[in-house]
Amino acid sequence: IEITATLFGEVMNYDRDKPEWSERDRFILSKGHGCVGYYTALLEAGFITKEDLLTFEKTGSDLIGHPVMNRAKAIEFSNGSLGMGLSLGIGVALAAKRRKSDHKVYVVMGDGECNEGSVWEAAMAAPNFKLDNVVAILDRNKFQQTGSNMEIMSVGDLADKWRSFGWKVVEVDGHDVGELY
Repeated sequence: IEITATLFGEVMNYDRDKPEWSERDRFILSKGHGCVGYYTALLEAGFITKEDLLTFEKTGSDLIGHPVMNRAKAIEFSNGSLGMGLSLGIGVALAAKRRKSDHKVYVVMGDGECNEGSVWEAAMAAPNFKLDNVVAILDRNKFQQTGSNMEIMSVGDLADKWRSFGWKVVEVDGHDVGELY
């Protein structure tokens, strides 16, 4: 929640009165199961109401267990399958570059989804296309859906892996808003 709060509270460029403003920064929650933190950030940013949030996972709600695109509520992209968010972000960032747009794309991922090959294809693509407008934020909590990364599949030293693909890597305490900022 500290990650989404910092992004929506201080970092991202958007206009809550114009949720489809073409120069807004884009946010992609690749670890869709973390949507409650995302929805809470949308509440604090003024895109949804408390009443909306209280409908979470209820029949007929716009706020279900994984984000479903609803640009009026600043939900830019649907997701579900882990490992797809960064690939989507690379495509959005590449399109922005080609359109000469200055907006950034922020992708929040889980460390468990780094077991997916699509993550590494996307990680190679960003430096290849010189995409300085995409920011991958990896929540390194060492857990996956059904257990610890060590029990299921160790991802090893993720910082070194990302550096080896040409990414600038900054490691911070994800619960420290000052460090995140």
